[in-house]
Amino acid sequence: MDFSASATASEYRSRVKEFITSEIAPAEQEYHQQLRSQASPWSVPPLMNTLKQRAREAGLWNLFLPPAYAQRTGHGPGLSNIDYAPSAELMGRHAIAPEVFNCNAPDTGNAEVLVHYGTEQQQEDWLLPLLRGEIRSAFCMTEPEVASSDATNMTATAVLDGNDVVINGHKWFSTGIGHPDCAFVIVMALTDPDAGRHQRHSMVLVPMGAPGMAVGRMLDVLGFQDEPYGHGEVTFTDVRVPRENIIAGPGRGFEIAQGRLGPGRIHHCMRLIGLAERALELAAHRSTTRTAFGKPLANLGGNRERIAHARIAINQARLHVLHTAWLLDQQGPLGALSELSQIKASVPRVAQEVVDMAIQLHGAGGLTADYPLAAAFAAARSLRLADGPDEVHLGVVSRLELAKHRDSNPNGA
Repeated sequence: MDFSASATASEYRSRVKEFITSEIAPAEQEYHQQLRSQASPWSVPPLMNTLKQRAREAGLWNLFLPPAYAQRTGHGPGLSNIDYAPSAELMGRHAIAPEVFNCNAPDTGNAEVLVHYGTEQQQEDWLLPLLRGEIRSAFCMTEPEVASSDATNMTATAVLDGNDVVINGHKWFSTGIGHPDCAFVIVMALTDPDAGRHQRHSMVLVPMGAPGMAVGRMLDVLGFQDEPYGHGEVTFTDVRVPRENIIAGPGRGFEIAQGRLGPGRIHHCMRLIGLAERALELAAHRSTTRTAFGKPLANLGGNRERIAHARIAINQARLHVLHTAWLLDQQGPLGALSELSQIKASVPRVAQEVVDMAIQLHGAGGLTADYPLAAAFAAARSLRLADGPDEVHLGVVSRLELAKHRDSNPNGA
């Protein structure tokens, strides 16, 4: 593959960088001040809507959207994964940037589900308002009572009852459920326990406020609640919605999950490259402007080597992500299955290690909200669990790798 950016990728990267430099970076502190000064942290600071309107007017909107759908509907420029990667990396440098460009998770993943699997009515009711930035959404998959790294363990149910589907269950870590504009969730639940292992579950659209649906506590992630999005606990008690709310039909939940999680995972990794880059910049600045024991911090305790290792690791991670993006564009999620798991297991770890190094150079201040590093560490560490823990992804990689050699070595594993 050719690692040089296409003309399209270069154009959007330049435009996104200019917008971030002129609009988002100067407003970041004010945004957080507005968030803290509100009566409730689960409200949208006015500045966010202002920034979103400016981004939309600048044509920097829905950059994640698959090319075929974007071209068919006129929503977004229709960037390929590899063309989107440089812009997504820039968004990862600032926590508020993805929503400003209407490119934030889990809305991007939910949008892709509806693009590829939604009916015309589902797209009209939920996808288009999502793409216009009028609403937000959440994804209800993980359950507290079972090991959700094995999705076949899910105990929440979505039982067909005539023209309805009835949902019962307990979910948590439903990211985005606390946002005041969250209008719907996608729930993955068991429909037919007697079907094949991967044909038992369905994905169902449930509007917020449906009778029997209750949002409980917002969960801390290393002390952060990620307002105004949140990672919430949700219960469903005899929640009844029309059968037409099942996405693609009963029993197709696993199929949809695989299609959804591929792009979602690579988008996380793209943004994590930007997060690690910003942490490295902060580390380099701190190490060259602060002195201890008569020397710049860079000249103490192996810090030069740590900075060098961080630069090498980030560059390797970026090339790994770009190769996976290219492969995803060429062959789809199944063709890039190993590579998607490879980057999901490696890139969050790289970002976590770089941020940790930057925190160490900032001393106790690095643990405070005076710098973006503590929140960055929480984000990187949590992504070693979100969309599947490291161990699951390493298992996928090893299974596919060993399969290449099994025929030639019948006595092997």
